Amino acid sequence: MHLVVSYDVNTTTPEGAKRLRKVAHLCEKYGVRVQNSVFELDVDPAQETTLRCGLERIINSEKDSVRFYRLGKNWESRVDSIGRKQVITLGGDLIL
Repeated sequence: MHLVVSYDVNTTTPEGAKRLRKVAHLCEKYGVRVQNSVFELDVDPAQETTLRCGLERIINSEKDSVRFYRLGKNWESRVDSIGRKQVITLGGDLIL
């Protein structure tokens, strides 16, 4: 399953900056960063559940948010970009 995960972590405090680093580090384990707070992931349902649980433990639900966009199998036709493009092959090498 192809997912796009985006997050907004309140970094007005040192604790928020620490949460931001932890969220990014966890997402890096499952996919590739495509923008500062956006990752593309190719995961199975168990991995998605593990990621979601990990993020729920990290964030402050009163101040931060995480969004999951499920794109399905034919995701290539649903993703387009303008500007500096990165060609990303999930599960393979990163080609810039």
